[in-house]
Amino acid sequence: MKAIPSSEITPEHLYRSRRRLLKGAVFAAAAATLAACAPGQSTTPLAAQNSSATPIAAQNPTAGTTPGMTPAATAAATTAMATTDELGAPLTSYKAVTTYNNFYEFGQDKESPAMVSKNFVSSPWQVTIGGLVKKPMTVDVDDLRKKYTQEDRIYRLRCVEAWSMVIPWVGFPLAKLLQEVEPTSDAKYVRFQSLMDPKQFPGQEDSYFQWPYVEGLRLDEAMNELAILATGVYGKPLLPQNGAPVRLVVPWKYGFKSIKSIVKIDLVAEMPKSLWMAAGPNEYGFFANVNPEVSHPRWSQATERRIEEGARRATLKFNGYDAKVSALYQGLDLKKWY
Repeated sequence: MKAIPSSEITPEHLYRSRRRLLKGAVFAAAAATLAACAPGQSTTPLAAQNSSATPIAAQNPTAGTTPGMTPAATAAATTAMATTDELGAPLTSYKAVTTYNNFYEFGQDKESPAMVSKNFVSSPWQVTIGGLVKKPMTVDVDDLRKKYTQEDRIYRLRCVEAWSMVIPWVGFPLAKLLQEVEPTSDAKYVRFQSLMDPKQFPGQEDSYFQWPYVEGLRLDEAMNELAILATGVYGKPLLPQNGAPVRLVVPWKYGFKSIKSIVKIDLVAEMPKSLWMAAGPNEYGFFANVNPEVSHPRWSQATERRIEEGARRATLKFNGYDAKVSALYQGLDLKKWY
């Protein structure tokens, strides 16, 4: 397989600075590492790729307790939990889910978040919900776990870099929280904001990005049944590298939309400008729906590499959730709104 240049999976400012530093064998090694995201076609049938699904308990025998559940209830739920998604794809292992992460606040390679975040303090933690709402609130994450029934949701995660996972989240529908604060008629969008704390997030010292991390959804997207606020993964509370203690998960969009370590949610009238929209306006749009027909400016999105699988597979429109979300975008030119 031909190695792709680091420019194809690295923000442009990082790529150009690295070009000045990487020479000879060093550059070749880096390119070989990044080749995992190189475009290609999977010739392996889905059934064959999924023939060796491993039960969750076997993948992570020390999964622990789901927030809000007794150890016995967690054990029963873990035993009963499906080992594949609804398309038959096996779950990505707990190890991979917790050690292969994009979280620039902790570092700009996949391994840094798990190593750098070991002393991250995620409790106590409060989330403020306000803006164009009738009943603003500030609530502790522990209270969110108790207030809303925590559900198991197995979702595919598709990164804009063309790799993917299948992850068993624990969380609750975002719509339930939004309904409680009662958005006003002027509210059209939901703006999410992560923690701003360079002492805990050393990556925020990088002045290229407009910190803190901000993301947004249209209100009808946020109210969709698939959108959740996740508080756990694999039956355990979220680890820092996965967005502890609470993160957004919108499975039909590229992963960068699923903002981590949320501290603020505001209902607003105007479309929010996200961190990635500000950093690369020619590359990252507001909607960022998974679409194999629309290439990233620097690479194709037609195929993806599922972590822990060898062959590539075809990318599904809306990440395979089109039946539940495509109606949200009738009449929109999603090539324009990449």
